This record gives sequence, C-alpha cells and structure tokens, in this order.
Amino acid sequence: MIKALLLIFEPVATWERIARARRSIGFILGCYLIPFLILTCAGEGYGLAHWGRERGEVRRLDKFSVGETLVFEGAQLVLSLVVVFAAAKMTKSVGETFHGRSTYHQAFTAVAYGLAPLYLLRLLDIFPRMSPWASWGIGIALSVAVLYHGLPRLMTPDPAHALGMFFISALLLILLTGLMRFLTFWYLEGHFSDLENYILHLTGP
Repeated sequence: MIKALLLIFEPVATWERIARARRSIGFILGCYLIPFLILTCAGEGYGLAHWGRERGEVRRLDKFSVGETLVFEGAQLVLSLVVVFAAAKMTKSVGETFHGRSTYHQAFTAVAYGLAPLYLLRLLDIFPRMSPWASWGIGIALSVAVLYHGLPRLMTPDPAHALGMFFISALLLILLTGLMRFLTFWYLEGHFSDLENYILHLTGP
C-alpha cells in the first residue's frame, strides 16, 4: 500500500528505486503483488459481508454470506493476477512493435507496480453505495498517470516511439481492467444468477 501511495505522489523517484532494485517476478508476486491484492480483497469482502451491496431494479442493500464473499474475492484475486500477466505480455508485444528490446520481466514489473493505484482504489468498494465504476475510473486514471513515468524508465524504448508505446499500452490496460470490472460488477448486480445460486449451494450450511 505504501508503494502505491509513493507511486501516486512521488512517481519519478519511486520508479527509479524500483528500476534499481531489479526484483525478480517471483519476489514481486510473493512480497508485493499478492499480499497487496489480498489486503484490498479483504477490505472489499468485509464491506460485502458486513454492509452488503446495493443491487436490483429497486435498489436495496443485500449482504453477502461469508462463504460467497470468500469465493467472489478469491476469484477476483485470481482474475487480477491474470490481468497483470496478460497485460505484461501485451505490453512487451507493443514494445516489440515499436522496435524495442524489452524483456517480459521489465514489462511485468511496469504493469505490476503501475496498476497499484487501481488496486488501491478498490478499497473504496468497502462502502455499499460506492459505484464500482467510480472507483475503477479514478484508479485506472491514476494508474495511467503513474505508468507515464514508469514505462519509459523500465522498458527504455527509443525516444521517438516512447509516446506511441505508452498510449497503446495504456489503452490495453484500460480495456483489460475495464472488462474485469464489468464481469465483477455484473456479478455483484445479480445478473449471473445461476452462478450465484451454485456458489450459494456450495458454501451454504
């Protein structure tokens, strides 16, 4: 969480420290990304189980059972990791399109840390009347701003191609994270009723 805040308020210095550290993918996953995602999922999960979520045509608060909350947040954590790995692969491919020679490790580092503001803003979803699209919109805007400083520093593209690589990479991140937000929002709104009933059956008393 501290790293996410530093990236928002001191992006240049923080990216410089990240680049110098040269952490492995395993280290980033085990010591930063997964614990960070667990924290944000736990915060949102507490809100779902304790206060509930507004849903339905006639808006009312529905509390989620502990079992359903655990399944939902576990799935969201896995989806978040899939998004990071997929976005890193796409970002590396974009760099190659612009004649860059960056590695998957460099792209993964940029994406994993660059999405930190988005995942941090998920904590706003603790509040039952908070629009998931509002927290996503603010979070992805901050992530794009953070990546503006991080992508050139970590992937070292040719200066003539740096802006184009950034714009396409940012667009891909917006699309991927937006798709994930749509899926989780649709579930929370109760539109995956068959899946929800199945989860309730599995986790019920």
